[in-house]
Amino acid sequence: MKLLKRGFIVLTAALLVGAGFYGCAKKQIKTSGGEIKSQQPSTTQAKTAPSAPEKKVTEAPSAQKELTQPKEAGLAEKTLKTIHFDFNKYNIRPEDGTILQANAKWIKANKPGVVLIEGNCDERGTVEYNLALGERRAVAAEKYLMSLGIKKSELKTISYGKNKPVDPAHNETAWAKNRRDDFVVQ
Repeated sequence: MKLLKRGFIVLTAALLVGAGFYGCAKKQIKTSGGEIKSQQPSTTQAKTAPSAPEKKVTEAPSAQKELTQPKEAGLAEKTLKTIHFDFNKYNIRPEDGTILQANAKWIKANKPGVVLIEGNCDERGTVEYNLALGERRAVAAEKYLMSLGIKKSELKTISYGKNKPVDPAHNETAWAKNRRDDFVVQ
């Protein structure tokens, strides 16, 4: 038991030290299969950044209003909506079920390839706890979308835990925004 306790303390200390080098090192992320993968931040940016501006520039304003059949997959950012969660929960709320139904309709109509479901948490809790909770949130959305007819091969999950807040403030309003699943076309 003492060995297990010491191992946990060493692991926690290593994670804290590693957090100090977060901007320089590879980021470790947990996938739906339970495996941990390393990802270079610049690699992720290179995949998503170039395509978004090109598609926004070429998109006609009238097509942006059309939710079910946009002409370009670049509209996924506007069409695939984020869902949110209650504190320490990963169940899909009724209002978020409606959002997921709209997301499923868009995915079926546009066949964008793979949609990455990014599970996120607020800043409270340990790194390990938030990675696990983010994973449960992403998997809950994945299962819901699959129940609506989206194939598992069209979905991928990842957990960022508390590493990607949309609002860096330290209050309930910011925390509510950060407890979310984002949907990104890959």
